[in-house]
Order: sequence, then C-alpha cells, then structure tokens
Amino acid sequence: MAKKLVIIFSLLYMAFMAWLAFRFYDQQESFKFSVAAAGIGCGAVPLILGFFAKWKFNLPLVLSYLIFLFCAQYLGSISGWYGLGWWDTFLHALSGAILGFAGIALYERMIHRDAGNSISAWFVFLFVFSFAVFGGVVWEIYEFSSDQFFGMNLQGGGNKDTMIDLISDTLGGLAVGIGSGVRTKLKKNNG
Repeated sequence: MAKKLVIIFSLLYMAFMAWLAFRFYDQQESFKFSVAAAGIGCGAVPLILGFFAKWKFNLPLVLSYLIFLFCAQYLGSISGWYGLGWWDTFLHALSGAILGFAGIALYERMIHRDAGNSISAWFVFLFVFSFAVFGGVVWEIYEFSSDQFFGMNLQGGGNKDTMIDLISDTLGGLAVGIGSGVRTKLKKNNG
C-alpha cells in the first residue's frame, strides 16, 4: 500500500508542476517555467529510485521530501516566499533534517540486521549527521556552479548566504543525528 501511495503522491506532484510549466510557458514567464519544469524531474526522484535503483523509502520520508519540494519550488521560487528573508534558512534546516532521516534509511539498508547491536551509537550519529551535512555542501556547490557557469543568482547573499545555509543544514542534521544516536543507545541498553 505504501508503494502505491508513493507512486500516487509523486505523480500528483509531477502533474501539478507540469500544469504550472505549461501555464508559465504560455505566459512567457521563463523563470517560473524553468522552476516548474525542474519540479517535474524532482518529483520523479522517488519513482526513479524505486523502479531503477530498487531503493524503497518509507512513506513519511517521501511525503516529507515532496512537501519540501512544494515549499521550495512552489512557495519559495514561484510564489516569492524567498523574499521573506527567513524562508530560505527555514528550508535549509528542514532539508538538513530530511537528509538526516534519509541517512537513517540508507544506514538501515546498508547495515546487516545482525550487526545492529554491535554498532556504536556514536557511529550512527556520525553517519547520519555527516550524510545531512554532505547533502547541504553538495547543494551549495550546485548553487555556486550554477551562478558561475550559467549566470544565475542562486547565492543571492554571496558568502553570507552560503554560510547561513550551511549552518542551517548542519543544525537540522545535528538534531536528527543526535536523535538517531540516542535511539541506538537506548535500543542497545534495552536489547
């Protein structure tokens, strides 16, 4: 059932973005068109990972990802919420947390079930935290590269914007990393 819901929600997001893309193409709003067109590809990520890579993520993680996309692409870029000032920082903290949960899901798929009791809670914390921070760094590299090679303005505030984004990603990942480390320690103590 969860697999069907992932497919349904991903397709709904993609259809919404496709509708927006056609609308903005008709209105000759190239920036909004490009965001909506990119939204189609971003919405397809859970489907691509599920069908081609055979990675299955839980429904709450996929829904969190799609809600994040809606907040970033539709509310942030298309509706102009990035102009609020705090919206970008909030989304970076949220993305750090979501990446932390993705790190947990990845960790649980990579580690053999029998190894669970022998894994250090510090290792789990470090893996989840590092995964979230790495995702934030990759995003900032994408923003910098887009600005340098394609004349975009994704790093609107330059170095200050980049550092605030990285700190926000780090704090979101840190919260989830600490939670995962504590959960692992509690499981080991109770198991």
